[in-house]
Amino acid sequence: MRYKLVGNRVVKVDAREKALGSALYIDDIVLPGMLYGKILRSPYAHARIVHIDISKALKAPGVKAVVTAKDLPGKGGGLVGPFIKDEPIFAVDKVRYVGEPVAAVAATDLAAADAAASLIHVEYEELPALFDPVEAMREGAPLIHDNVKGYFAVFDARRGGNVCSHTTFFEGDVERGFQESHVIVEETLRTPMQYQAYIEPIGAIAQFDGAGRVTVWSNTQGIFVTQDRICESLKIPMSKIRVIAPKIGGGFGGKIETTVQPHCVALAQKTGGRPVKIVLPREEDISNTRPRHPAIMSWKMGLKKDGTILASQMSAIFDSGAYADDGPGVVAVGAITARGPYRIRNIRMDSYCVYTNKVKTGAMRGFGNTQTTYSRECMLDIAARAVGMDPLELRMKNAIEPGDKSVGGQTLHSVGFKESLTAASEGLGWNRPKETKYRGRGMAGINHISGLLTVGSVVRLNEDGTFTIQCGAMDIGQGSDTVLVQIVAEEMGVPMDDVRLASGDTDATPYTWATTANRITYTGGNSVLLAARDVKRQMRDLAAQMLDTENLETKDKKIFAKGNPDKALTYHDLGKVSVWVKGGPLIGKSNFMVEEPTLDPRCAIGHPFGTPFSAWIFGTQAAEVEVDPDTGEVRVLKLVAAHDVGQAINVDGVEGQIEGGVVQGLGYGLCEAVLFDKGRITNPNLTDYKIPPAADVPEITPIIIETHDQTGPFGAKGIGEAALMGAAPAVANAIFDAIGVRVTELPMTAEKVLKAIQEKRAREAKAS
Repeated sequence: MRYKLVGNRVVKVDAREKALGSALYIDDIVLPGMLYGKILRSPYAHARIVHIDISKALKAPGVKAVVTAKDLPGKGGGLVGPFIKDEPIFAVDKVRYVGEPVAAVAATDLAAADAAASLIHVEYEELPALFDPVEAMREGAPLIHDNVKGYFAVFDARRGGNVCSHTTFFEGDVERGFQESHVIVEETLRTPMQYQAYIEPIGAIAQFDGAGRVTVWSNTQGIFVTQDRICESLKIPMSKIRVIAPKIGGGFGGKIETTVQPHCVALAQKTGGRPVKIVLPREEDISNTRPRHPAIMSWKMGLKKDGTILASQMSAIFDSGAYADDGPGVVAVGAITARGPYRIRNIRMDSYCVYTNKVKTGAMRGFGNTQTTYSRECMLDIAARAVGMDPLELRMKNAIEPGDKSVGGQTLHSVGFKESLTAASEGLGWNRPKETKYRGRGMAGINHISGLLTVGSVVRLNEDGTFTIQCGAMDIGQGSDTVLVQIVAEEMGVPMDDVRLASGDTDATPYTWATTANRITYTGGNSVLLAARDVKRQMRDLAAQMLDTENLETKDKKIFAKGNPDKALTYHDLGKVSVWVKGGPLIGKSNFMVEEPTLDPRCAIGHPFGTPFSAWIFGTQAAEVEVDPDTGEVRVLKLVAAHDVGQAINVDGVEGQIEGGVVQGLGYGLCEAVLFDKGRITNPNLTDYKIPPAADVPEITPIIIETHDQTGPFGAKGIGEAALMGAAPAVANAIFDAIGVRVTELPMTAEKVLKAIQEKRAREAKAS
């Protein structure tokens, strides 16, 4: 179906203000009487707090407030966490990672705050620390949390010891599947901790008014999540907390949960109405926020001689760091997506979320699926070579199609995986002869979730005939504001300039959980579409009443009697009249939530999501690389990314998401890793933490495949998270194709690749 606006290339609605520099970000906001905060953090990975002395800091020049856990309600305030409430905002009794907040200072300038924080004396008693999740799981290992089962959890987490959650998905009889297999392959693969590397570090401002109500400005991905976590941690009623988000310079999952916001509020409670700002320096942002979980994934896969996959089993250990945070959700998504876009009848996928004495990990683009996609797609290539098949042929043979079921029993209707395999392989030139000896090609299949939790929206007909959307969905740079405006403008038959979106204020928008989980185009789009249809119905009802006919047509911002365009009311007329006829403007409302069950509970144990995933996204990425056999350097020459998005709303936006995701995925595969020495991060800056420079970005070819999902807004499903997942495994498989040896740990640095080449040469020399 051809639409007027949907499916076209449009300029982002906020492009002008960003290009001109007039967009306000958190550090651009300066309020009268502003104070500046500094957080004192633990130098130890695991230690008991014996005593904290803040007396010198309180007397330091410019200091207006000092806060520790003792200043919070109860014993250190309330514990927070999206799935398991296990984390205080200031350490209580002991610290569990290097960088954990112990105290905070507010002063008249940053220098004074820094100086005062250094005057706080904390006496510690160091405790044994655990940095390896495998060691942390061993019987008798020191406990990072003394009573993990005592924490409130929103689901049956199957926890104990240092395991904070354990999720299992299973179908069929995996042992029987292995017994019937002709070929069985096994491998263990590892992925690193990856930092989100958003362009704007995390920050917040908090200010109390005379009525005891606090306003918090923050570059958060979820204004209502932030409101809730402040309420939980500081025991302030949500009715007394307002959260406003300015423009946001990227998030990638790292800005969903609270970081500095509760600390700002805690300080602001002591400053007599003066606002307190904390914006993290990059070093603190890298060292103390929520990077991607490292994972160790052990796989076993069984196949028939003809390449039919009969059984697939994974046991994955995810390093959660010191607190659970989003970990239980991450490992669950990693498990439910681990089968991949393949028809495999017998599976068992176990994912463990394990505490260690490292910085807590959390949500990052891909949310558990990035790790399991990498390892599974490497296994697909290992399996293909074991049965003597081309990796493309093996994937095509086992690929799911419309009518197949997801893990958990949901029937899939919008499935463009085979089309993506064909498009990516043809775009790369899969069967073209290779130009040199050390060139290789690889590919990776992708499946990912869409449609999670609720989005509320309002669409109002203004008196001048234009429309205002009120929606809490946050645009963090991905272009969701533009998509939502496009959807409403398309439905109402008006230009995009006639639609304005108001968002980012808990006082002014309906509840929306957060911008995350690949959900805003699908869930937010459905919400604003339903609200637009609601106001459209009201407009037609009013027009029918005034024109004395039910037989109406709509065109060019008019509603008129069918066959009689002169008997008409403009949208402007309806906007004016509605105030007097209806007593106020016409307002369409929606609270979109996926309600139809899509998961058979008999297929899951320890699954934290009560609401289902409605839509599934599919894709294939294929890469060509060249490897220098003398240095191990890998040069990616070309990458083709073919993605089934259901329906592209803004084509420019979809292609931009694909290209950006590919670059982030290449960083994950080739150079990015947060490094540690006894729990302390050793590369906490963008000099030593390596992200791909522009000069190293290869030719990227985005291909959009449209399958029109029957449940999505105008058929759309989304793209943001899926775009990242295929690059690392595609490059890993291409490296194997080039040199004949597999690197099983990301990132695949030149040192690791060279070591693999040298070990292969040594084996060959010994064999000869």
